[in-house]
Amino acid sequence: MKFAKLDSNLLQHLHKEEINEIYRWDINCIDQLPDYMKLWYREALKVYKDMEDLMSKEGKSYRVQYAIEAMKQQSQVFFVEAKWFHENYIPIMEEYMPIALLSCGYLQLAIASFVGMEDSITKETFNRAVNEPKIIRASNIICRLMSDIVGHKVEQERGHVSSAVECYMKQYGVSMQEAYDELNKEINDAWKDINEEFLKPTAAPTSALIRVLNLAKVIDLLYKGEDAYTQVGDSAKTSITALLIDSIPI
Repeated sequence: MKFAKLDSNLLQHLHKEEINEIYRWDINCIDQLPDYMKLWYREALKVYKDMEDLMSKEGKSYRVQYAIEAMKQQSQVFFVEAKWFHENYIPIMEEYMPIALLSCGYLQLAIASFVGMEDSITKETFNRAVNEPKIIRASNIICRLMSDIVGHKVEQERGHVSSAVECYMKQYGVSMQEAYDELNKEINDAWKDINEEFLKPTAAPTSALIRVLNLAKVIDLLYKGEDAYTQVGDSAKTSITALLIDSIPI
């Protein structure tokens, strides 16, 4: 047990050092990273540099900084999840969800998707997004909980941080099916929140709202009853074929 604890502490230290280097967002830091991260880090910096070059031509390079900060934030919560995993720690839902809603990547993806959009997307749009308005939080909830419900069994078999399912079961002493039922209620409430955002006046451009809605729709396609993101099943294949190959002309 003592050796296991030492090993866990060492891994946590290494993860923290890696996250610190990522947070600096500087190619000169690459030599401080382990070999398995160098390729990813180099390519990540290149992607955002290319984005910045393109946006600079339109006078919108400021947009890329929001995307970079979102990526840094996501990297930080990965460290928290790694720490939980190495300590075999199962957090309560109130502790799990703030971290898991960031680690699912949908806040970062939403902000990055705004970068190349039209002029109606302003600094205010990005400032609202980073503060996670109701529609973005709802999209994050749909992404995280639908993914956790269909993927947690396989993830636990291969070694993974606890999902919302394990957290809910332990905290409330309920069965797996009862946890599914409660988490599905939260998913349904999140869809209601998205609908509400479209029905009431808002300062956010409609194009930004539609982008977030479409991200939620992707999750509904890929994680409805199965993990079709990890292993594409017949349902997802049929839907994608109908949309892109056998689509009905409008």
